Amino acid sequence: MHAYRSHTCGQLRADNVGETVKLSGWVHRKREHANALFIDLRDHYGITQVVVYPTADFYEDAKRCPSESVITVTGDLLARDAEAVNAEIPTGAVELRAETFHIESAAASLPLPVFGEQDYPEEIRLKHRYLDLRRETLHKNILLRGRVINSLRRRMIDQGFTEFQTPILTASSPEGARDFLVPSRLNPGKFYALPQAPQQFKQLIMVAGFDRYFQIAPCFRDEDARADRSPGEFYQLDVEMSFVTQEDVFQAIEPVMAGVFEEFAEGREVQTPFPRIPYKESIEKYGSDKPDLRIPFELTDVSEFFTDESKTGFGIFAKITNGGGKVIAIPAPQAAASQSRKFFDNMDKWAKKEMQMPGLGYARLSLDDDGNVKSQDPVLKGFSNEFLKELLTKMGLGAGDGIFFSAGKKDGAYKLAGAARNKVAADLDLIPEGIFKFCWVVDYPMYEWDEDNKKIEFSHNPFSMPQGGMAVLEAADTIEKQLEILAYQYDIVCNGVELSSGAIRNHKADIMYKAFEMAGYGPEVVDDKFAGMINAFKFGAPPHGGIAPGVDRIVMLLAGTDTIRDVILFPMNGQAQDLMMNAPAQVDTKALRELHIRVDMPSE
Repeated sequence: MHAYRSHTCGQLRADNVGETVKLSGWVHRKREHANALFIDLRDHYGITQVVVYPTADFYEDAKRCPSESVITVTGDLLARDAEAVNAEIPTGAVELRAETFHIESAAASLPLPVFGEQDYPEEIRLKHRYLDLRRETLHKNILLRGRVINSLRRRMIDQGFTEFQTPILTASSPEGARDFLVPSRLNPGKFYALPQAPQQFKQLIMVAGFDRYFQIAPCFRDEDARADRSPGEFYQLDVEMSFVTQEDVFQAIEPVMAGVFEEFAEGREVQTPFPRIPYKESIEKYGSDKPDLRIPFELTDVSEFFTDESKTGFGIFAKITNGGGKVIAIPAPQAAASQSRKFFDNMDKWAKKEMQMPGLGYARLSLDDDGNVKSQDPVLKGFSNEFLKELLTKMGLGAGDGIFFSAGKKDGAYKLAGAARNKVAADLDLIPEGIFKFCWVVDYPMYEWDEDNKKIEFSHNPFSMPQGGMAVLEAADTIEKQLEILAYQYDIVCNGVELSSGAIRNHKADIMYKAFEMAGYGPEVVDDKFAGMINAFKFGAPPHGGIAPGVDRIVMLLAGTDTIRDVILFPMNGQAQDLMMNAPAQVDTKALRELHIRVDMPSE
């Protein structure tokens, strides 16, 4: 028999009764009864119940053995009595009667329990991540991650893609986030950068004559943590294809994404095909380019109803609309009937505190004595019956419903309205569970206005092909026209979570120089920052495009967790610190001297 096990702790069934077996694993839980000690023995595969009787010469050792100690047990497998069968686990019909008992490794006092999965402070969980990973939920999430990556890899290979590995040590690139820099010992005063994404390399792979590339790529960005973004590093399914249109990319990637979600849906619905939503429409309907299509209502631009104060009696909105601003209405279906005024007041407080905005107007709709829909709240109180009916007909609302109003400059009004739409739907429990609703968001603007620097800037990806090519760039002789230029850029969004960004690339050097020039970057900047790619384009580059779905976010959605740290083996905390390995850490003076680096700490 093997030194440690003949079976795993998730393998034994009634068919094995009567066999002599050996198991090794962790002491998950102990229960002492008058005539026996019961131990739930756990390994990677499952749990088996072990029974130790008082007559055994190791009984006292087993009693004292701490939880999470690693033990090896040998004995005969017995069938449980009918009333003792545990239908909750696959091995619940059998138990192992211990005849030998050996402690391989005794556990010290635990800083957090494994059994029961009680909620514990994040700092303790991250410092002792190896214990946290023994817990069933987190353990399953990490296994799911591995299976999802295998599925993505298999589906890409089946579609004729080849996996390549791109460099980790590369040059710094202005791609929107801060680089992680690595000093070069052999080149004093110079630094490598960890790649924010393999963007330039994957395009160069296409220029090199390869056709369909993919990689489960590590990416590194020195940015703050969020619930759906881990600080430091993340992984993406990096994809690039030659001689393709935007539609070709969609046809290749949509089956991969839908297939992976269907494979791990576990009864949840995956809606296909993915609808295509232009960026402008997404902002106007959902207040975001990451729309949650599960929410059963949309935003409505009601600015036209508030331009004449004499018809509304509400001068605040009239001033905003006549000054070029917007009033965006957010439906709250049946909120007036089901919620107290506190619900509406709390939404206003949320807008001011959490969103740092002036607030949300609101109106509760009810029937008056004559059977007309009315609101006694200030925003709609001055509306006539007919004027109010016109507004409500446009929104599809009636008595018992509520409305929130986001007003201000266009971008700010839509931003608040989009966030309010998500919050209203969540607070009213209007977001259905058990469904994945995807969409492609397309037709992103090539440029956006940088208010701080009073100039246009790339809005999405500087390497994207403008729709219309060089002709549309040359025709854009005003800032207004430049801001109207659309690019072949697209995102995949699922349930309000952006899973990936992609684009058809600008593969022509002259168009790239022109595109950067319009954003205020001269040819010397392009030649310096993107030397490898711009030089390669001068020697024959195929039309190409790609996309990069985020692996961490895919697994997060499939696992049904709200935080991305629950699907990463060893994540950092919100301050980008690895509490388990004590990183980042100071290094000794000798190492710094070899790198020709002197540390200049900020003054306290």
